[in-house]
Amino acid sequence: MADTKFNGKRWEEMETDVLVKIFKELNMIQLAPVSRVCRSWRLACSDPFIWNTLDLGLLQSNFIQTRASPYIWVDERSDKRLTRILRVAMALSRGNITSMIFHFNLYMKDDHLSYISEWSPHLKRLVMPAWNRITKVGICQAIRRWENLESLTMPSIAHPPYIMEEISRSCKNFSQLKVMGTFDMHFASAIATNLQKLKVLSLRCSIITKEALLYILNRMDNLEVLNISHCLLLEALATSGRKQVRSELDPSILQKAARIREFFHCQSSSCTTCKRMIEDEGLMRWYRYEDWFWRRDEVSTLDLGDYGKLFGKNCVNSLTA
Repeated sequence: MADTKFNGKRWEEMETDVLVKIFKELNMIQLAPVSRVCRSWRLACSDPFIWNTLDLGLLQSNFIQTRASPYIWVDERSDKRLTRILRVAMALSRGNITSMIFHFNLYMKDDHLSYISEWSPHLKRLVMPAWNRITKVGICQAIRRWENLESLTMPSIAHPPYIMEEISRSCKNFSQLKVMGTFDMHFASAIATNLQKLKVLSLRCSIITKEALLYILNRMDNLEVLNISHCLLLEALATSGRKQVRSELDPSILQKAARIREFFHCQSSSCTTCKRMIEDEGLMRWYRYEDWFWRRDEVSTLDLGDYGKLFGKNCVNSLTA
């Protein structure tokens, strides 16, 4: 039998665009050995089309709440696992990550945040993990490196001014902010003072005081989108300490919000999310609900959608097995 010659291309000779489309179907654990095959595969594995968004929303720390600061104890194995994942991701992505998503129950440290900001300096969008073990120095140092940051989703924090000040100094294109937690006058003042160019603000599923909401509506002239859906809107704290909850928006708020291009609000007794807010007394216990629930937002640019393929459930299972 005569020998037949193979006239097709070898794998290593395939066009980069074709390789990228194939490799995009893999998760980051599968990509690691693939990237070591040859130079062309290595370049394809680090393509921005694959690494534009690194969604680690399924990754949580093993922790126990404590009474002493930082009010959390984290299993050392969780820290080592996060470090290992970040090293793989940063090595493969080669600085091409522009969006990073973390779970609210991931308790990273300054070292983790510093490593991320050093190896992903072109970040435009960040969904923050819990604050407990991140210091003022740590977050400010990271923000200074992220000059291109445009969007931040963050848990509420007791002293927000220093973060807003650093964003104002370092991130000239910053335009979108989402706060998950409590939004009072202290927070409203910090935003109005430092982020006058803010265009999108989501306070979805937060506790908001009427005073803070009116302050934002009166001071933020460039605001185009405001989301207060499913919020617990407080008139004020009574002398007894009980929360005076408003069941609907009063005319003064609606009148001032009329100038905003998109104003999302929902305080409906028939809404499942609103019911959950009331049951949880305004501090949403996200862990009690569906694993996608915390990712939703009525503002399309802030909604996180489905979990990405780069770090899906197969990755989590293999790392925790």
